[in-house]
Amino acid sequence: MSAPRLIDTHCHLNFHAYDEDRDDVLRRAREAGVDSIIIPAIDLESCQQALALADRCAGLYVAVGIHPNSCSDFSPSALQELRVLSRHKRVVAIGEIGLDYYWDKCPPAKQQRALELQLELAADLQLPVILHNRESADDLMEILDAWAPSVAPEMKARLGVLHSFSASAEVALRALGLGFYLGFTGPITYKNADHLRAIAADLPVDRMLIESDGPFLAPQQRRGKRNEPGYVRYVNARLAELKGVTADDMARQTTLNAERLFALP
Repeated sequence: MSAPRLIDTHCHLNFHAYDEDRDDVLRRAREAGVDSIIIPAIDLESCQQALALADRCAGLYVAVGIHPNSCSDFSPSALQELRVLSRHKRVVAIGEIGLDYYWDKCPPAKQQRALELQLELAADLQLPVILHNRESADDLMEILDAWAPSVAPEMKARLGVLHSFSASAEVALRALGLGFYLGFTGPITYKNADHLRAIAADLPVDRMLIESDGPFLAPQQRRGKRNEPGYVRYVNARLAELKGVTADDMARQTTLNAERLFALP
């Protein structure tokens, strides 16, 4: 029996870090068993870049959205453009959206408003969201608590994912209680990430996703190098160890989770 497929649910494949060898990166991903990749945008320009890539390559899907660090120019016209872009057949989510209080690139109040409007858009379009959180968990969860009841009943099981999860066990439980998935990236493999592994070990396996977050956050086996989709196999293997299952079984489960959340073919 052939090895199960993997899905990288978060890779910035349109970034310049891949310009010199993007086709080789995709080839290596396929060789590693990764046959589907979701490219999250961070602004309107990257939405267009990601969609152009998805049009060119099979197995690529896109999330359209404006990242909290890119929201200084967020406007009603930008929101309308996201609505138009979301009609593309390869768009499967709204993202990467959220809050980031680590970088001082956009005032928190403006980040919060941009997030709220994009959440409203996602609910209207019945698309899941890909959420960024950095040093903002309390405000993020407060906004999500207020938003979740507005989502159509048929979307309650597909609200979205807290991407590259690194918050507390309390936040994990709150997110799960609302209906979110949690995405895990390279740090789950880091030697100093016992707290994160303890959280992952207690989570239901049917709410986990694997992500590269390339070109960032390469796993321990490639730490310090550019990350790429094929390396999600290391994340998958570490999660399998934590849950006491085989890597193949974890791959089957995380692939099924991704297919369900993003309605992938």
